[in-house]
Amino acid sequence: MNTDKTLPLAGIRVIEFTHMVMGPTCGLILADLGAEVIKIEPIAGDNTRKLLGSGAGFFGTFNRNKKSLAVDVKDPRGREIVLRLVGQADVFSENFKGGTMDKLGFGYAALSRLNPGLVYVSHKGFLPGPYEHRTALDEVVQMMGGLAYMTGPEGRPLRAGTSVNDIMGGMFGAIGALAALQERHRTGRGQEVQSALFENNVFLVAQHMTQFAVTGKPASPMPSRISAWAVYDVFNVKDGEQIFLAAVSDTQWALMCDEFGFADLKADPRLASNNARVQARDWMMPLLRERFAALGAAELGARFEKIGLPYAPITRPQDLLDDPHLLATGGLAPVTLPADASGAGRTVDTRTALLPLTLGGERLGLRCAPPALGQDTYDILAGLGFSADEIEQFCHAQVVKTPQAAEAATA
Repeated sequence: MNTDKTLPLAGIRVIEFTHMVMGPTCGLILADLGAEVIKIEPIAGDNTRKLLGSGAGFFGTFNRNKKSLAVDVKDPRGREIVLRLVGQADVFSENFKGGTMDKLGFGYAALSRLNPGLVYVSHKGFLPGPYEHRTALDEVVQMMGGLAYMTGPEGRPLRAGTSVNDIMGGMFGAIGALAALQERHRTGRGQEVQSALFENNVFLVAQHMTQFAVTGKPASPMPSRISAWAVYDVFNVKDGEQIFLAAVSDTQWALMCDEFGFADLKADPRLASNNARVQARDWMMPLLRERFAALGAAELGARFEKIGLPYAPITRPQDLLDDPHLLATGGLAPVTLPADASGAGRTVDTRTALLPLTLGGERLGLRCAPPALGQDTYDILAGLGFSADEIEQFCHAQVVKTPQAAEAATA
């Protein structure tokens, strides 16, 4: 298993001024790769610690392998603590509304004067231009960026079922940070990196933009599209189950027909090629649906797997916590979420999904759980040269918070 010292970004310090999903995803990637990521939180804590509903998984998912420094940056003493950290940092990452960092004295111009080698990563709704003043959310850019149109049926735009732009936007922020760090090896200077939700969404639908340029015809929403493949569908089968089945080549079509005894379909000249089968879907698919309906999803999956054809059960996210492949390959790591980071008001033992890659044949593992609020405040301040008395005075003045100080205040 990789350790902090053997990971690629060992020795890189990241100061993270982020919340929600986009910025924390960038920090998560850098932290998993071995960087020391210090999450700056307000005294009351990152708001995503307390979210319910669809936001209940935000903090616990995107903040592992990080340290928490709880500090009031509106207090001059708190700002000085952050500036000392920045002076020793390699990357500064933020995703707040435009102008917020400048008002606090943490804008790129100010921090780059303090630390010319600093890589400054901003995660925004839009890159600079006519839209940059707008407030963006993942759902906003999915609607205005064509993704919701492509996902839902005609006339019913539908957002994707997860935070695709927030997560990918953070990923591109991390990619930009890594590129800027590499360039710093040559120049000795840092630079500003910007990543944005809207532009990320445009990248996601770029294939459909090019499709229009090539064909002259607008791309149809996915539920009503003309599929490139003859068999590429969800089937309702025995006992009310569903399964996705596909046969995307002439070879796969023949294998499927042989396996299930569809000699009549295999011999039909109207179904001799994939393109011919696409044109015949109106009458071919009802026949296949009728024939597969009598079989169970498990049997269909086993038989498709036996002949090497694509298939997939219709899985709910919670089912993945016990997925045998993920468990066998180390794709999930046991984690205990602290009470103030679970949204449940108590510690939660669960599993968390690791980055979908290996380095040297190993997954990038969990080194520490998402931190409790201010968990590392004392150690970070001590590392900056503050004495125990000074740290105690900061706690008493509510310039910073440590778990110990929080417990004493509520005792």
